[in-house]
Amino acid sequence: MRGCMKTVNRINTLFIHRPLAGGRRGRGRQRGIALIIVLWTTVLLTVIAGGFAFSMRHEALATQNAVSVAAARWIANGAVERTVYELAVPRLALNEAWQPNGLAHVWQEGEARIEVTAVDEGAYIDLNTGRDDLLKGLFTKTGGLDEVTAMRMVDSIVNWRTEGDQKRIGGAKESDYKSAGLPYGPANAPFQAVEEVGMVLGMTPELYTRVSPFLTVNSRQSSANPLTAPREVLLSFPNVTEEMVDEYLARRQEALMNHLPPPPFPGGGGGRSPAWRIHATVTMEDGTQFTRKAVIRRTGNLKRPFVALLWGEA
Repeated sequence: MRGCMKTVNRINTLFIHRPLAGGRRGRGRQRGIALIIVLWTTVLLTVIAGGFAFSMRHEALATQNAVSVAAARWIANGAVERTVYELAVPRLALNEAWQPNGLAHVWQEGEARIEVTAVDEGAYIDLNTGRDDLLKGLFTKTGGLDEVTAMRMVDSIVNWRTEGDQKRIGGAKESDYKSAGLPYGPANAPFQAVEEVGMVLGMTPELYTRVSPFLTVNSRQSSANPLTAPREVLLSFPNVTEEMVDEYLARRQEALMNHLPPPPFPGGGGGRSPAWRIHATVTMEDGTQFTRKAVIRRTGNLKRPFVALLWGEA
């Protein structure tokens, strides 16, 4: 009898109790797998939500920046218009009048800080009407060329802006451009923009970078106005030295700060041009900055007193 009971107990252990234990472990494994799936799903959703939030933040910042740039642009446009008004309206008191002398005018408009400078366009050397000796002086003193190469550059510039095939001694006409392998020739017409001088035969990128800031096509004068000209232009005048120019600049600056007429330049020079080169820089509270550069010319026509010769961005 006891032997039979032992046999039954063994059968129960083998066929009944063990499957029950295995079932519990199976259910445990299923619960573990389900927990892992939930955890991975949570991680995935977190990553997706984070990416979406980052994308939305990026788009919001981009939109805010675009709005800020647009606001700065319109404020800069208005600053140019105000500058034109201030330069055109006569003032009895010299210290209240705005002059195209390069001095900065700064003021605040709401969240925007505005800084404006205006310079007489006659302060620069005109590519179409400028004297040969001024152009040569610019190419030697600022451009770093020797006198022979500088004169060739001047001749090529004159040949570019002059009609016909008559060539200066050191200049270049159609055949010279073809011999150099260039697909174009001289315009045989006045320069339309300073950038055009970069196409003249002999002009290198390095030379253009050095001299282009001191050139213009808008003054329509043979000389430059020393009362507003930068140092590089003053050095271009014949028979002047660096010491003479630096001493004159110090005296001119002192006169401007004291609202006095600038002294005469020992090298001579021309008068003011009816065109102004204006830079208006607007800085918003968030750091966004925009600069409007313009060249405005007085026409003498009451119906249209001013015309924009240049309207760009710095």
